[in-house]
Amino acid sequence: MIRSNGVAPASRDTLLGGLSIDGARLWDALAALGEIGAFDDERSGLRGVNRLALTDADAAGRRHVVAAMRALDLELTVDRIGNVYGRRRGTDDALAPVMMGSHIDSVPTAGRFDGCLGVLGGLEVLRTLADHGVVTRRPLVVAFFTDEEGARFGTDMLGSAVAAGRLPLEAAYALADRAGLTVHGELERIGFLGTAPERLSPPHAYVECHIEQGPTLRQAGVDLGAVTGVQAISWHEVTIVGKSAHAGTTPMELRHDAGVACAKINLGLRTLIASGRFGPGFRATMGAIVPHPGLVNIVPGRLVCTVDLRNPDDALMRAAEQAVLALYEDVSRDEGVSVTWRQTARTNHVPFAEAIQARVTSAAAARGLSVRSLVSGAGHDAQELAHLCPAGMVFVPGEFDGISHNPREFSTPEQCTNGVNVLLDVVLDLAAEA
Repeated sequence: MIRSNGVAPASRDTLLGGLSIDGARLWDALAALGEIGAFDDERSGLRGVNRLALTDADAAGRRHVVAAMRALDLELTVDRIGNVYGRRRGTDDALAPVMMGSHIDSVPTAGRFDGCLGVLGGLEVLRTLADHGVVTRRPLVVAFFTDEEGARFGTDMLGSAVAAGRLPLEAAYALADRAGLTVHGELERIGFLGTAPERLSPPHAYVECHIEQGPTLRQAGVDLGAVTGVQAISWHEVTIVGKSAHAGTTPMELRHDAGVACAKINLGLRTLIASGRFGPGFRATMGAIVPHPGLVNIVPGRLVCTVDLRNPDDALMRAAEQAVLALYEDVSRDEGVSVTWRQTARTNHVPFAEAIQARVTSAAAARGLSVRSLVSGAGHDAQELAHLCPAGMVFVPGEFDGISHNPREFSTPEQCTNGVNVLLDVVLDLAAEA
C-alpha cells in the first residue's frame, strides 16, 4: 500500500532500525500537563499535582490531552464511562490496533509522572512516526482511562475495568464520592459522558510505559523494567461503631472506643505480615482513618477506615483475607464494638504476556539499556486490558527511592526517554504483525 502523500510504508526492519523520540519534546509535554491541577507543597517546597478524577482539574487535563490528539489528526472516541481513545490509521486499517495509554487522573498529593508518562509517551510515539512519515500496518491507538487511581470514588481502574467487562457500567455510574456526587453525574457535568459503547473491542496488543513507583530499579542501577504482571489487590472500607463519650468523665473501663478498635486492627495487620504465613510479598496498609465526631474531647463513637491488601500469590492472598476478617471479629469482641466491612476493589494476580515481556527485554538490549523483570506492586490499567489481549508494561525507574503519589515523584528526562523509546520499538514490532 502507498500513503496518500506517495510515501510507501516502511518495512518492519526499517521501523526497528533507527527511530527515536524527541526526549525534550516529551519532557515539555509532561511539564505542561503537570501545571494543570498543580499546587505548591509547603512541606517539600516542590510543585505537586491534584487532578482527582472527574473534578474541574481533571476536565482541564482531559481537554489538554484531547487537543494534543486533535493536533495529530487522530480519530477521537469518548465512550460512556469517559475513556478517551485517539486512533491513527494503519495501512491495513481493518486489523485490530496496537494500543498504548494509561491515565491522567491523580491522587490529591501526586507528582507529574504517574499515568501521564504512558499517555504522553504514547502521543510522542505517534509524533515521532509523523515526523518521519512512517505509517504502520496496524492502526495505533493512544488511550486515557477514567479514574485509574480510585481515590475519589473508591474503585481503582474504574474506566478500564468497565472497558474490559469486569465492572458493569451501571454499577460504575452509581459509585459516589464522600459528598454524594456520582460518577455518572460528574461525567455529565464535565462534558465527558461519551456515547460510544463502553465495552472495548479487543486490541491486537496493549503496551503501557509507566514509572515504577518503587525503589527496585533505581537501587539496582537498572535502566528499565520488563513487567511480569500485577499482584493481587484487595480493598476494604471498614466501619467501626462504638459509643461516643466525654473524654474527661467516662472511665476507661466503660468505654467502647472506635479509635482504639481501629488502632488494634492496624497493629493486627502488621502482626499478620510479621508472621510470614502469607509470603514475603504480602503487604497491608490502613491508608485512611476518619473518626466521628472527630473532636479532641470526645471518645469517637464511629470510625471509617480503609484496608489495602496486596500479594503476588492468589492462594496466599485468599488466606490473608480470611485472617483479616478473623482479626475484625476478634477486635469487635474484645472492644465491644461493631465492625462491618465492604469490598471496594478486588483483583487477582494478573500475568502479562511473555511475548511482550521478551520484546521489551530485546528492545532495551538493542538500545544498550539494562533491564530487569519484576512484578508490579501497584495496580495499572494494563491489568484490565490483559483480559482482552496480550498486554505488557515498560517500567521507568524513579529517583528518591522511587517515591510516588507525592510531589517528590521524579524520573529524569533520560529515564523517561529510554522508556518511551523502548515503547516505540515494541509498538512498531507489534504493529507490523499480520
